[in-house]
Amino acid sequence: MNMALFDRLSAVQADLLVAFVPSEGDFSESTTWVDENANGQISQLRETGVFKAGVAQTLLLPGVSQEFAQAVLLVGIGKDVELSDMQARKVVAAVAAQIKGLPFASVAVASAGLVLKNRSQVEVLALVAQWLNEGFYNFLGFKKDDAEKATKVTSLLLEGADEAALAIGAATAKGSAFARQLGNLPGNVCTPSYLASQAQQLGEEYGLGVELLDESKMDELGMHCLLSVGHGSDQPSYLIVMNYRGGEEGEAPHVLLGKGITFDTGGISLKPGPKMDEMKYDMCGAASVFGTMKAICELKPKLNFTAVIAAAENMPSARATKPGDIVKTMSGQTVEILNTDAEGRLVLCDALTYIERFKPKSVVDIATLTGACVVALGSVNSGMYANNDSIASELKTASQTSADKLWQMPLDEEYQQQLDSNFADIANIGGPEAGSVTAACFLSRFTGSYSWAHLDIAGTAWAGGATKGASGRPVALLTRYLLNKTS
Repeated sequence: MNMALFDRLSAVQADLLVAFVPSEGDFSESTTWVDENANGQISQLRETGVFKAGVAQTLLLPGVSQEFAQAVLLVGIGKDVELSDMQARKVVAAVAAQIKGLPFASVAVASAGLVLKNRSQVEVLALVAQWLNEGFYNFLGFKKDDAEKATKVTSLLLEGADEAALAIGAATAKGSAFARQLGNLPGNVCTPSYLASQAQQLGEEYGLGVELLDESKMDELGMHCLLSVGHGSDQPSYLIVMNYRGGEEGEAPHVLLGKGITFDTGGISLKPGPKMDEMKYDMCGAASVFGTMKAICELKPKLNFTAVIAAAENMPSARATKPGDIVKTMSGQTVEILNTDAEGRLVLCDALTYIERFKPKSVVDIATLTGACVVALGSVNSGMYANNDSIASELKTASQTSADKLWQMPLDEEYQQQLDSNFADIANIGGPEAGSVTAACFLSRFTGSYSWAHLDIAGTAWAGGATKGASGRPVALLTRYLLNKTS
């Protein structure tokens, strides 16, 4: 899709023009211009109550003026002069939903008419560009009528003056769509080998350095904890490494690590049947790292960035790891596996040790790690843990800028004792209390040599119910976090 900016509506020719309308008070300069060229129709519709302009309410006006558009889509923004991020996202989602159902190829959006609380117009432009493109996403490839669902828009124009903001929004949306597509794929398609092939394709497309560590190589390195998760599966496990090098040669990279459990039955500690199909989403941490890599490659910032994916499938079989088994990690620590459904931390701990060889400037791991985090934070905030205040502050800043929310959780030393084992250096679960915290405590034992943060996205990576599917979070947050490293 071609995406560009325009400065003046009078210079725009598009099939569809989108104008934002407040429910009371003055119109923006852009909406005023549209109203004047539509013979005052917008004012009349609002005054008569035909169009009340409530938040996210829409009305299509066909044949308003052939001079600037075939039709105008009016979108209500309510009575507030400035919208919250949540309100604005709802408004933009309504725009995208309407556009998807209309047969227009070119769309111009008078985005200057949208004002957000505590945000500059540059920030608003980036967010509108991102949210619009995210709203056009369709999961395609598995239904007979998929071709009919594809977005017909080939040209999208936004009102603004900042090409960099537009590029960030568009690239973030492209990365989010990639993450959502991977997350929505069924487990019989998206296997660890499939993720490895996706890394190779990204490498070819963008000139990345890609390394795939197979089970034999991981065994040589002593990554027995990661390997233990895939023992019950016929699908081979992989550690996938992708290197983007836009910074100084030899400069230490920032590293993102994604949990890539492509399907999680729970292993011998089998999950209950209801909603087990959603366990195809247990690789959304990996998907978000893939999506962030795509966004970064599109934007080409001057930094060094390494993406690592710990990919495995957790299945029950005669070969599967059993509760009570003890395995040795790459770090030399031994782990008593009390519950095979607490497998994410097992693949991540060896990957965190492997990452030491990069002498990283920072490491952030992203994982759908615990149901306890869903109980604590729901689907609004991702849980964030960090071993120092600096990286925590940087992630909070990126979260605010990207409108991709997180909440810092505790990592107090007192929680560590819940992981004590009678038979090994550490147990892989810490009992029913503070489950998300003790999972992070487990990971922290493998991160002593670098600045580290952990994002538990179990509640934010996907939605259930009628909107069931991967969300693409936290690609926006991670992309902004890395871009901030270049400023």
